[in-house]
Amino acid sequence: MSQKLYNIQSELGTQMKDISIVIPLLNEKESLPELEEWIAKVMNANHYAYEIIFIDDGSNDGSWETIQSLSEKNSNIKGIRFRRNYGKSAALNIGFAESNAKVVITMDADLQDSPDEIPALYNKIINDQYDLISGWKKKRYDPITKTIPTKLFNWATRKMSGIYLHDFNCGLKAYSNEVVKNIEVYGEMHRYIPVLAKSSGFKRIGEQVVEHRARKYGTTKFGLDRFVNGFLDLLTIFFMGKFGKKPMHFFGVYGLLSFIIGFCIAVYILVDKLVHLMRHEPAPLVADSPIFYLGLVTMIIGTQLFLAGFLGELISRSSGERNQYSVSEKLNL
Repeated sequence: MSQKLYNIQSELGTQMKDISIVIPLLNEKESLPELEEWIAKVMNANHYAYEIIFIDDGSNDGSWETIQSLSEKNSNIKGIRFRRNYGKSAALNIGFAESNAKVVITMDADLQDSPDEIPALYNKIINDQYDLISGWKKKRYDPITKTIPTKLFNWATRKMSGIYLHDFNCGLKAYSNEVVKNIEVYGEMHRYIPVLAKSSGFKRIGEQVVEHRARKYGTTKFGLDRFVNGFLDLLTIFFMGKFGKKPMHFFGVYGLLSFIIGFCIAVYILVDKLVHLMRHEPAPLVADSPIFYLGLVTMIIGTQLFLAGFLGELISRSSGERNQYSVSEKLNL
C-alpha cells in the first residue's frame, strides 16, 4: 500500500510541495503558536511551498484547540488528533502517510529543535541527494543522567546497525519522500528510523550538526525506561531486518547446532557405557553423570528452536507483507 501511495504521488509530482513538516506532540499548547510563527517565517523567507502536519497524540491541555486556531490563520497547517495517546512512532507513521512533499522534516513541538535548521537539511536531501539526514545535537542542554545513557545507547546502536550517526534519537530529521513512503514506524521504533531506512535499501544516510535549545515550556515526556525499551527495540529491528522473511535461517541453524551437540553427548555416554560393559567393568549409571543432563537439555532446546523456526516460517508465509519489497525504479512497465 505504501509503495502504491508513493507511485501516485510521483505521478503527481508537480502538485507536491517542497517541504512537509511533521510534528508529533503531547500537551504542548504553550509552545505551538511560537513554533508555527517561527516555521512560517523560515518558509516564507526561503520561498518554500510547505505544509505543517501537527499530530496531537492524545493531549488534554487544549493543544488541539490551539492547532485549530492556528489553521484558521495559516492554510498550510494540517492537523490529526488521536483519541488517546498512542506514542511518537504512531504519530510519525500517520504523519508520513499524510505528507505530500519532496522532503519530509520531523521535529519536536517543544521548541528544542530550531526551524532555522530546515533550509540546510532540505539542501542535503535535494542538492546532495541524501535519502535521510539525522540531526546531531552536538552541544546538549540535558542533565548528566540523560546524556550518559544517551551516549551508551547511541554507541550500541552504531555497533549493531553499522550506521555511524552520533544521535539516533534526535527528533530533527529530514527524509526524501521515497523513504517515508517505504518504511513503517510502529511500537517505539521512531528511535531507529535510520536503521529501518537502511533495511529497506536506503544507504545514503548522513547527519547534520543542529542547535539544541533548552526547553522553554512544559516538561519532558521521556524517562530512563526508554533506554531499556530502546535496546529491546533495536534487537527486534536487527532480527526482523535480517530474518523477518526467513526465520528458519536463524532458529533452524541454532536449533540444529544445539541438537547436534546434545546428540554427540548422548553418543559419548552410550559408547562409554558399552566400553565398560565390554571390559566387564562396573558401568556408571547414565543418570549419575552430569553431562547426561547437559546433553538432554541441549537436545530439548535444539528441538524447541527448530520448531520455533518452523512456526515462524508458517506465520511468515501467511503474512500479507511476505512479498512486499522496496522498489527504487521501474523501466518500461
